[in-house]
Amino acid sequence: MAQVTVLRAGLMMTVQDAGRAGFLRFGVSGSGPMDPEALRMANALVGNDPEAAALEFAYVGGVLRFADDRMVAVCAAATDLKIDGAPALPWRSHLLRAGQELSVGATPGSVWGYVAVSGGIATPPVLGARSTHLRTGIGGIEGRALQDGDDLPLGAGDIGPVRVLRNPWRVRGGAIRVVMGPQDDYFSPEILRRFLNGPYAATNQRDRMALILDGPDLPAVRGHDIVSDGTLAGSIQVPGSGRPMVLMADRQTTGGYPKIATVTGIDLPRLAQMPTGRRFRFQAVPQDRAEDLLIAARMAFRHALAEVGAP
Repeated sequence: MAQVTVLRAGLMMTVQDAGRAGFLRFGVSGSGPMDPEALRMANALVGNDPEAAALEFAYVGGVLRFADDRMVAVCAAATDLKIDGAPALPWRSHLLRAGQELSVGATPGSVWGYVAVSGGIATPPVLGARSTHLRTGIGGIEGRALQDGDDLPLGAGDIGPVRVLRNPWRVRGGAIRVVMGPQDDYFSPEILRRFLNGPYAATNQRDRMALILDGPDLPAVRGHDIVSDGTLAGSIQVPGSGRPMVLMADRQTTGGYPKIATVTGIDLPRLAQMPTGRRFRFQAVPQDRAEDLLIAARMAFRHALAEVGAP
């Protein structure tokens, strides 16, 4: 049987694919990867379709054993990556023979990482996707984080050539750009300036649903309750505590706190990967500028995908 066995599960390790589409109106989160481009790159390196399911983990990846020959790629800032004890490199594919073990250590300087396997993780789709949504317990393996001893089925996959990432596409550092609103009118001009001046830092109160920030409090002059409305990935809600929280992949579909701003699509994965304690500032940009930035970033990523090839 084609499978990969989790000998030691990484932190918050789950099965994730591109996520569920079309169910938000029914209260079903889209889920999917915290860093979609890293997942797509991992799939490209092993020759999978972009929508193939892979493994996502936080901070440390654990140990996996393969029952048959597979191409495997780890897309993470992993400094301790080994195949049967021999050092290996991330951001490229490797041929693992039947019975070999992949060990993925810590990812200093980032949070989320991905392990793609040729053929993809073949757990049964739920509502059109294999992504695990932990709060509702759907997808992946019993809708939960992976555990030591789990066996994951694999799809049919070819043993292709070794591929490497030739062209890193990401811009590192700089402010996290946001589009203000839709409830920024709940906050006084002084509080809006406080929000943009910061600084803020990611806290250890973080998971796939939300990231709570440490920094200046943001009291709302119009109160912290609104008629619940839809949320987006990147919505920055401000509850009664005044501490902003950024909604992530497993966010609830509606919320009753005012949203002071929304993190731009180009910067949300960068914020998701922000190490705990690292300080940053927000920068407000108009919506059309945010759209232009996202289009340019997607073009850069397509170029990086096109240049994936032999070492």
